[in-house]
Amino acid sequence: MQTHQAKRVEIMIEAPMERRLTEALVEAGVTGFTVLPVRGGSGRSGQWSRAGQISPAGGMVAVVCLIKPERLDAMLEAAFAVVERHIGVVSITDAEVLRAERF
Repeated sequence: MQTHQAKRVEIMIEAPMERRLTEALVEAGVTGFTVLPVRGGSGRSGQWSRAGQISPAGGMVAVVCLIKPERLDAMLEAAFAVVERHIGVVSITDAEVLRAERF
């Protein structure tokens, strides 16, 4: 089966910034993404967890998308404009997809 090159971009950001980030991605031409809750983790500021939080607003979300490599720069510029002033991590990995027309 033939596969096609893509980029998988994962953006961890504070939950209250989710809407601003996803709107920026859409404006940059990203046609699809998935938003996942982040239950906890550990980083420069130490360990944290959503356990015991009354509202998810204080937590983090992961926005994951697969895009064509030629769309990566525009997408990263849009994402960085949101992430640069907030807690967040952006990672990029190479991926292969089966239906390139979907991305």
